Amino acid sequence: MTARNAVRERILDLCELHNISVNKLSIMCGMTQSTFSNIINTGSNNPTISTIAKICDGLDITIREFFNDALFEDIEQEIK
Repeated sequence: MTARNAVRERILDLCELHNISVNKLSIMCGMTQSTFSNIINTGSNNPTISTIAKICDGLDITIREFFNDALFEDIEQEIK
């Protein structure tokens, strides 16, 4: 799995866990729905750590909690 796909899946999993929609999460994070659309639907190539931090703030979790998931254990090497 690529890093961007893992981030996408983690966001979707967290939305399901918190019983909220992606649109609701964008509001909670103070981010535009287009930013979330780029991450979720088109697989934004580089969601920044700043973007992930905003998502964590909106969900009231730490960045460590965001990345503490099996999705991130087998990330494909991006530079070969």
